[in-house]
Amino acid sequence: MKELFVIDLKDYENDYKVFKRPSARGIIIKNNKIILVYSEKEKYYKFPGGGIKENEDMKTALIREVREEVGLNVIPVSVKEFGSVMRRQNSNYSANTIFEQENFYFLCNTENQIYEQELDDYEREAEFSLRIVDIDDAIKANYEYHSNDNFNEIMIKREMKVLQIVKEYLQNNKL
Repeated sequence: MKELFVIDLKDYENDYKVFKRPSARGIIIKNNKIILVYSEKEKYYKFPGGGIKENEDMKTALIREVREEVGLNVIPVSVKEFGSVMRRQNSNYSANTIFEQENFYFLCNTENQIYEQELDDYEREAEFSLRIVDIDDAIKANYEYHSNDNFNEIMIKREMKVLQIVKEYLQNNKL
């Protein structure tokens, strides 16, 4: 998969152990708008998706995560690679550990019916909801987002940059 960019804070020592948590994320465009997860509590947008489980392929993880986070069923034959973003930083959960997350982004379509979300505790606490928004509104909200939690701050800046790349892609490809 094409690498879009890398975020490496280099805020760790090279001899730290590495905790890898790859993820799959959906880019879903409907009627010139983008479907995203919105945190009602934190006021940011993110692509639906999340961690790839052991023995799970990227496409299966994408389909599962989109269903859980926004209640939409991905149409499997529509899934197309878009690009990846590598994120490396000192873990805020484990001492002497590097958090490494390769985020795999996929263009995909979904069925129209919306089902109930299946959120985990973190997602419920952040008050995740499905939003269908203009991509510029999502970019603006993420640009204005600030958090005392550096982990969230880096995640949302990553999502903002991917949104900007998607916007350029859409302008050039007239989807």
